[in-house]
Amino acid sequence: MTEALLELRELRVAFKGAEVVHGIDLEIHAGECLALVGESGSGKSVTAHSILQLLDPGSSTIAGSIRYRGEELLGARPARLRQLRGNRIAMIFQEPMSSLNPLHTVERQLGESLHLHKGLVGARARERILELLRLVGITQPEQRLRAYPHQLSGGQRQRVMIAMALACEPELLIADEPTTALDVTVQRKILLLLKALQQRLGMALLLISHDLNLVRSIAQRVAVMRAGEVVETAACEQLFAEPRHPYSVQLLNAEPDGHALRRGPSETLLAVQGLKVWFRQGGGWLRPKRYLRAVDGVDLQLQRGKTLGIVGESGSGKSSLGQAILRLIASEGHIRFKGRALENLDGKQLRPLRRQLQVVFQDPFGSLSPRLSVQQIIAEGLLVHSDLDARQREQAVIEALQQVGLDPASRHRYPHEFSGGQRQRIAIARALVVKPELILLDEPTSALDRTVQKQVVALLRRLQQEHGLTYLFISHDLAVVRALAHDLIVMKDGVVVEHGQTEQLFAAARHPYTRELLAASLGLGASASIEPLEAG
Repeated sequence: MTEALLELRELRVAFKGAEVVHGIDLEIHAGECLALVGESGSGKSVTAHSILQLLDPGSSTIAGSIRYRGEELLGARPARLRQLRGNRIAMIFQEPMSSLNPLHTVERQLGESLHLHKGLVGARARERILELLRLVGITQPEQRLRAYPHQLSGGQRQRVMIAMALACEPELLIADEPTTALDVTVQRKILLLLKALQQRLGMALLLISHDLNLVRSIAQRVAVMRAGEVVETAACEQLFAEPRHPYSVQLLNAEPDGHALRRGPSETLLAVQGLKVWFRQGGGWLRPKRYLRAVDGVDLQLQRGKTLGIVGESGSGKSSLGQAILRLIASEGHIRFKGRALENLDGKQLRPLRRQLQVVFQDPFGSLSPRLSVQQIIAEGLLVHSDLDARQREQAVIEALQQVGLDPASRHRYPHEFSGGQRQRIAIARALVVKPELILLDEPTSALDRTVQKQVVALLRRLQQEHGLTYLFISHDLAVVRALAHDLIVMKDGVVVEHGQTEQLFAAARHPYTRELLAASLGLGASASIEPLEAG
């Protein structure tokens, strides 16, 4: 093992007097990949931000020791920290859309670091920028130079962030949850890219993640954090083979497990035929109209009491299909619910059916009003779809909270006072309180840690068993869908490429795209190939 490149000793971080990192010790060696794993709130990102002292000094205090090549960084002058940031120590942030400047082009954002640390401008800077974009697998980089962040896909934005971090050839790269917001196939490509770049450039990599299985293929060592403490540090394969701490075992077993509830044949609750959703993308007057075919001729059937999983990458048409079925966006084709055609009903005619067709959205924070209490949020549907008085509505809210495993006494609190998993339970309670027959679950676990995902999937399975609910479950993660769905349809570019029973599809997928999704969802594997690096 080489000498330590970075050493953290007795690191303590507090916000307004409340300590959140409790005296941790870590070291990273030159050319090594150390994965720092744990659930949200464990202190991983706070630790990473402390290294470059990116935390707000007005609300945080850092104590202990942070040494880079033997040099103490705590208390270092701002000028010295600026020399190191983005130059010798670089960072990839979790959400590339909010980390990139929306007002600057790709060329300008990459050029800033090159100008500051390397003095490159003009043609020399552009040549280096194109080299970096090719290095991270951006296709047609010349066309991306003038692109703004919103004009790139999630995977492309993350590749630009990686290119920015690599611009000055750092010795240490800190990657803070670099794949959390991405599809599983894009996650796989980004991790393989980081692995290849680390090997090619010989840099050290500190990888922050909440998913142990995700880091298995890239890390040499793993440090497990819980509640601000490092509870276990071990070689990667040793940790997976013989984890010592119970929390490490919990993280390793956090993959949603079990299978869909056994159901015999039943009546068809929902039938869709030839459904199309096209979005206009310009044209008019003297220019021809152009359309994006988000959903292009989809057929499906869903029996009462069962779950149909709809999987595919971002942009495959999953969410557009779900919203069209609930008549939330315009579409063409036939939609029959309980034998009744929905496609020609107007808003007034649809209103009585809304109680029976509910939805749980992807982002449990964005879908809950911050101005309403939990009581008001859950009771809102009852005000529209029932004749209950105030006392009866409150009792219904209490029962809904009990059903999703939340303390009814918390109903007077507001969404920001709950964790992500608790907020998603509130969203499920809101859908459940009006006693629906069909619930559309649109990526309900993608924003959650694996351990919380497992809890939410178990909750949904229990609610289905107790109430005979029917689910339309949209996700890009086949590992989650497998634990809940009886049948599965796989979407790509607006069309269904494969359809069948879940277990049969997992055992013998026919379409190459399905096999790619399966490979990404089931993990990269310790011996995953790092070539070729695909772009996109």
